[in-house]
Amino acid sequence: MDVLVCLKRVPLAGGTLILTPDSRDIETKHLGFGISPHEENAVEAGVQLVEQMGGTLTLLTLGPSDAEEQLRSQLAIGATRAVLLETDGQEWDPQGTAGALVDAINAEETKFDLIIFGAESADSAGYQIHIRVAHALNRPIITNVKSMKVENGVAVCDRVVATGREHYEVALPAIITVRDGLNIPRYPSVPGRMQARKKPVDMKKAEARVPKLEKVNLALAPSKSKGAEILGKGVEGVDALVEVLKKIGTF
Repeated sequence: MDVLVCLKRVPLAGGTLILTPDSRDIETKHLGFGISPHEENAVEAGVQLVEQMGGTLTLLTLGPSDAEEQLRSQLAIGATRAVLLETDGQEWDPQGTAGALVDAINAEETKFDLIIFGAESADSAGYQIHIRVAHALNRPIITNVKSMKVENGVAVCDRVVATGREHYEVALPAIITVRDGLNIPRYPSVPGRMQARKKPVDMKKAEARVPKLEKVNLALAPSKSKGAEILGKGVEGVDALVEVLKKIGTF
């Protein structure tokens, strides 16, 4: 079974976000990078399928050359090879991204039985690349998948809908998008990282496309935090603390 997982390099925003001076991008010089939680589950799903059924697991991403780091980290948990469609680091719009992925998939000698996406990226959360790719490739797609198995060339999936689930069965080849909670992603081991250094990463220049959407600017959501409040010094603050605890329902 040949599986493809599509990834995106995203900043790890564990603290306060800061915008660049032109308010068009997030300042990332003090941030680390990784992949989205949904995509971690997508890679783990691909690894498990190949372990169970044999075959290959290919990773595909569109991004700067630095995205090789994220590909290597996922190669370390069991993927076979990776393809990096290299850009100049600028964010591409959904149409351009989907188009580049489709061209790369069509150019592959391997005709993948299953293509897996994370439900949405952790930065833009557009929730549309996978649907555009499925439409362009004329493949069936199941989204928001929370459980999945493949039997006799059929993907059997449960899809999240509000507080319930829908059950789907789709013949391969197909596209599936998964959500976090589908599985428990494994961490790269030391031997896995050493093996990942030897695995192939095909670097290809992504053909620039005329964007159909223009990013005007970004704005940070207003913070609801009021910061620290001094209730008093020593015993003077006890009564005020008791009132706060009453307000929040502690007692």
